Formats: sequence, structure tokens, C-alpha cells
Amino acid sequence: MVISRRALIASSAAVTTTATVNIRTRPANAAQFVYRYGNDCAPDHPLSTWAQKAADRIKIETDGRLEIKCFPNSQLGGDPDMLAQLRSGALEFLAYSGSMLSVFVPVSAIDGVGFAFKDPSTVWKAVDGDLGAYVRNATNKTNVMAMERIWDNGFRNITSSKGPIEKPADLKGLKIRVPVTPLWAAMFKAFGANPISLSFSEVYSALQTKVADAHDNTLAIILFSKIYEVQKYLTISRHIWCGYWLLANKRAFGRLPPDVQDIVSRIMNECAMGEREELAKFEDEYRKELGERGMIINQVEAAPFRNYLSEVGFYKEWHKTYGDEAWSLLERYTGKLA
Repeated sequence: MVISRRALIASSAAVTTTATVNIRTRPANAAQFVYRYGNDCAPDHPLSTWAQKAADRIKIETDGRLEIKCFPNSQLGGDPDMLAQLRSGALEFLAYSGSMLSVFVPVSAIDGVGFAFKDPSTVWKAVDGDLGAYVRNATNKTNVMAMERIWDNGFRNITSSKGPIEKPADLKGLKIRVPVTPLWAAMFKAFGANPISLSFSEVYSALQTKVADAHDNTLAIILFSKIYEVQKYLTISRHIWCGYWLLANKRAFGRLPPDVQDIVSRIMNECAMGEREELAKFEDEYRKELGERGMIINQVEAAPFRNYLSEVGFYKEWHKTYGDEAWSLLERYTGKLA
């Protein structure tokens, strides 16, 4: 059979057009971008539930162009693993505490200096003000970026299987799990404790098997992660405030169209504010429920612990580490620490 040159060209063009259409057309309702978000909090922790609310709103307001799949409870790995994934681009969004981010951005832990903040209102003035801006600028010089509003995890308290903490001397010799962050390990060392740095995904088993006698965390995490099952005593020490920056891989964020970037930033910041309000609203209920779950609860004043840290030179040491500019921004909100 003889095929004319004109017929051959027409046939080839038709095939090319069909192939192009098939390549460029995506299935109905399929997202143009599918990104992942991770954190180390339980699925019913407000930080996780509000992240899902944010993801749902983003999908609607971008007309389905961006779908964010949420993976709470360290489903994507321990804290260092998720940070490595974020930096490489294998993970696009990560809620990460400033203290743990400090292994990559040292100054990011400055809002977690022990016994620095007296109440939540002081915290928000600092992290929504110049101190928070300083940390974000330092972070944004790397290959990850931080959203404007930090998410709340609350003030950290101490749980123990040994007994209540009533004075600084009670911490001496205590095997206490701390996150993988130099600042917090140094604080407990200053009290004479034996800090053990572990990812949160390892905490429950470490407490259960007595690898660690104690740990510190927020009331919400102590409750939602069922720490009360392996720890008897809870000391309301409020020794460190802990917040989670919503971080994004810069290259992945930059691939999003400008209007989608604006939507993501706006909704994530709005949901951060909603999450803060919910956590504050239910904090007393978390404490009550932990008592009902069998924990023996006591509360201590911050002044003796803060004075002790000042006497042993803890604040002077970290002032030197962070430098005059960052430290002066911290003390603008906390008052003189040393």
C-alpha cells in the first residue's frame, strides 16, 4: 500500500497532538501539587488537628491545585529524620520546635531559654515581635523558610517516676530525657541532672523501660501521648516555653504559583492563631484530666530555679553563645536574666 506524503504528515501531526493533550491534561479533581506535612505530635493534639484544618482550607481555596497530606505522630520518622527530609526536599512542610531547629539554625532555640518567660502574653510579644523576626530571618538564610506565626506547644513541665520536683536540688542525678538540643541539655546539666537526648518517638519506651526516669513536656503532649501510663509524678514547673515553627522547603514553596503561596502563608498563619487559642483554652482541662488519670501533681515557683541558673552562670554562658544582639532582644521581653 502506497501512502502519500501529505497523508503521512497529517497522520503524524494527529498523533503528536493527541500525545500532547494526554501529557498536559490531568484527571478531574487531581491536584497540580501534592505536598507533605509532618510533625511529632499525636493526631488529636491541637497542633495536628489545626494543621489538618489548614490543609483542608488550602485545598478548597486553591481550587484543588495544592493538596497537603498531613503525617502527625512522627509517621515520617524521628525529629532529626524529618528535618533532613525537609532540607533535602523529600518533605515540603514541617512543624518543628525552635529548640530542635537549633542544630541547624543555632539562634532558633533562644525562645526556649530556661525560666525566661513568665507567662504566655510575654511569649507572644516576643515571638510575634522583634525576637521572632530575628529567628525567622536567620532561618530564611538557609534552604528552609519559616512562616510568620509560630504555633504553640505551651510551657514544658517535668514528669518523673521517682517523685515530685520541689526545689532545684531535686533534679540532681535525675536521668531525664530531653530533646536533641544543646540548650535544654545544658540547662538540666546545670541543675546536676543527667540529660539523655532522644527523639520524641523514642520517649514512651525509654520511660517504660527506665532508660530515663523523667522527661519534660507540655501538658497537651503528656496527655495525648499517654505519658501518664509510664510516669507517676507531674511537676508544674513551666520552665521552658515551646513553640513550633511552620517550616517549608524553599524550592518546593517557590514552585507554587504566587497566588497559591499567598494562600498557604495566610491560612497557615491564621490557623496558627486558632491553634494558640485552643491550646490556651484547654490547658486547665489537660491538667485536670492528667490528675484523673492518676498523676500526682505539684506546682513550683520559678524564682528559686531561675536564681539558681543565674548563680551557676547558665545565663551568662548562653548570652555569650547567642551574642549581644540576640540576647538583648530576648531580655527586651523577659527582663534581665543575669
